[in-house]
Amino acid sequence: MAGTTVSGIGSNIDTQAIVKSLVDSERAPKQTQINNQMLKATNSLSSIGKIQAALDAFRSALETMKNTASFSGLTGTSSDEKVATVTTGNGAAAGSFSLVVTQLAAASKISTKVFTDGATSVVNAGATPTNLTINQDGKKYDVSIPAGATLQQVRDSINSQYANQGLSANILTDSTGSRLVMTSTTTGEGTDITLTGTSGLQTGMTVLAPPKNALYSIDGQTMSSKSNTISEAISGVTLKLTGVSPKASGATDPTANTITVAANTATLKSAVKGFVDTYNALIKAVNAETQVTKNADGSVTSGVLTGDAALRSMLSSVRSELNSMSGAGQMKALSQFGVQTDQKTGTLTIDDKAWDAAVKTNAADINGIFTGDTGLLARMKAATDSFALSKTGVFAARSASLTDSLGDLQKQQDSLDARMASLQASLSAKYTAMDSLVAKLRAQSDSIMTTLNALNNPKDS
Repeated sequence: MAGTTVSGIGSNIDTQAIVKSLVDSERAPKQTQINNQMLKATNSLSSIGKIQAALDAFRSALETMKNTASFSGLTGTSSDEKVATVTTGNGAAAGSFSLVVTQLAAASKISTKVFTDGATSVVNAGATPTNLTINQDGKKYDVSIPAGATLQQVRDSINSQYANQGLSANILTDSTGSRLVMTSTTTGEGTDITLTGTSGLQTGMTVLAPPKNALYSIDGQTMSSKSNTISEAISGVTLKLTGVSPKASGATDPTANTITVAANTATLKSAVKGFVDTYNALIKAVNAETQVTKNADGSVTSGVLTGDAALRSMLSSVRSELNSMSGAGQMKALSQFGVQTDQKTGTLTIDDKAWDAAVKTNAADINGIFTGDTGLLARMKAATDSFALSKTGVFAARSASLTDSLGDLQKQQDSLDARMASLQASLSAKYTAMDSLVAKLRAQSDSIMTTLNALNNPKDS
């Protein structure tokens, strides 16, 4: 703390130490109070932040699991992944399908005229910018071409502006010169690329490849798609076409690819384990902030949020949903599939023997336990809504309150610092005045003693 330095030269007393001791004594009670409150608020804010992060991760995982078909225990396979790959989603059902692909969906590809000076050919020889408009599927992409711009610069401008929208430009060069070639990730009939504008690049434009639809058949039914990713043909199944169906040697018809959607208990267990891991991550985060540690001397140290009412309420809501029955099958609880709760930690484990026994005859019941509007995933997410809302949730409100408290404590700290600075200045001034007075009194005393000594020692006449 800044203040006047008191040397005590006149009084030979360390007045600076006296002032410091008095100021420190005055500061100590309030400073201790502020320090303790700041430490508690900071630790609480940090712990609540960790709980919020864990809760957000838990809820995000629940939402992801809700949107997958993992709990149905179904997986899709393709007999030839060079023709198509398969993923299953909500609404999938067991079945087998015959797929023949005769044509993949393709994008439009066009070329400009040939520029004899190659990639460095000047496209805009004028003194003012020109404009190139790329048209596709009802959308327009404008490219400004500055005076003196080359073919290479036009290519770079297109790629930098529109690569994230699926457009791409390249330069092809041969002995006759270079031309700009443009294509797109947008496939299917009606997505032709055309050029307009004032750049002149549209003049002499050539279609290298027209856009095409994917042509295929499922169980003999002829179908088409603008995209090679097909999600509407088979309910709950997404096909990604990767190639045309091959023909066996001497055969006139392509070889059919078998798409199979079937139960897979390994997939089902992996899904349940994923839920268990997600649940345990939340519980472990809570335990870390609430655990009571026993010290070597026998005393105990409580966690920052030990006994926190909001945290207890959240855990109660989650555990209540975990233990509730759901689904329309014979088995309606996770405990019937060997999912057990550790009574000490609150985390979940899977008893493999109990799981294997239950899943042999009741695998379909798992889907009913987890999914749907009244399933475990939806209920757990709803149970944590009031705690997790970003602005009005219980923990968000606590964080805001603690942040305000820290702000108030900082104001108290600033006020205390200012008051102690004023006190030190005041005391320093008083002790300086005292030291000055003592110095004057000593000087007067020394003068008087000198005079008295002179009178007591008269010179001989």
